[in-house]
Amino acid sequence: MLLREELEKQEYERLSPYACKAAESAGRAALEEPCELRTCFQRDRDRIIHSKALRRLMHKTQVFLSPEGDHYRTRLTHTLEVAQIARTISRALRLNEDLTEAIAMGHDLGHTPFGHNGEAFLAERHPGGFSHNIQSLRVVDVIERNAKGNTMNLTMEVRDGIVNHSGPNKPFTLEGQVVRVSDRIAYINHDIDDALRAGVIRQEDLPAGSIEVLGSNHGDRIDYLVRDIVEHSDGKDHIIQSDVAFKAMDDLRNWMFANVYRNPVVKQERELFRIKNLIFSLYDYFLEHPDELPKEQLDLLDKDGAEEVVKDHIAGMTDRYAIKLYSELFVPLGWKIG
Repeated sequence: MLLREELEKQEYERLSPYACKAAESAGRAALEEPCELRTCFQRDRDRIIHSKALRRLMHKTQVFLSPEGDHYRTRLTHTLEVAQIARTISRALRLNEDLTEAIAMGHDLGHTPFGHNGEAFLAERHPGGFSHNIQSLRVVDVIERNAKGNTMNLTMEVRDGIVNHSGPNKPFTLEGQVVRVSDRIAYINHDIDDALRAGVIRQEDLPAGSIEVLGSNHGDRIDYLVRDIVEHSDGKDHIIQSDVAFKAMDDLRNWMFANVYRNPVVKQERELFRIKNLIFSLYDYFLEHPDELPKEQLDLLDKDGAEEVVKDHIAGMTDRYAIKLYSELFVPLGWKIG
């Protein structure tokens, strides 16, 4: 039988000196008895995988709003692709794959319905603003609870990686830094794939300079970027890309913003207006009727206030649930006998 203590010893034998070791974790906010079989990072990963918040990502927009097709990415498939890329990099660098995967699986738990447009509209309506990485941390610290009423109570390393996967601050572990760059590698490349499938762009439209460096197809680009990070980060105490790879990827990202993310075909003004109206209407409704919030969120009203809890409720919705709820609350059903 392979027990946790043996796994922790093995980490010192096989992992890089720069890898984060489970036995050296900064710990949890609330003390717990360690698991007999799993390290603390394996336990965190399992808690995230079994969470309701992760399952809801299946029905949250990545880029294309409510796409008609089974092969377009959702927030959940994005999460899986980030985890796969991050694990490949971590394995090659002999970092802690369990920590890497836990951060990757949890990094987008706080995302709103309707992608970054939903995030922008909720930030506009909520007085405190909104950022999905901060909300992801709130999900694991406050919102998500098990049958016993306990929060996830994740380790400090996983929490740091989640909240700093985007924004101005870098994670303090190399594993968190790997997830941060893997997130960008994943979304740039899979969004190109989806945009090509949708006919929004053509292969020949992609910026020639970036394609010449990174490769002409999805797999080649990811392979190049992963290899570049491994080569330039090996034996170092930080995760870096070569100047050539960074510029090619950044130029491609900027091109995607100009030609896909802000493309009026992808984000039609009429649809954006509808999404904004939906989010504002639901926010205002629950602010006026906080007693109709789910029971588990009602318990937070006295502590956090109505605006914070209403924001949590809106952010946690899937696209289809938000549309269904809006229809139930605001669309007339018509009169009928009986």
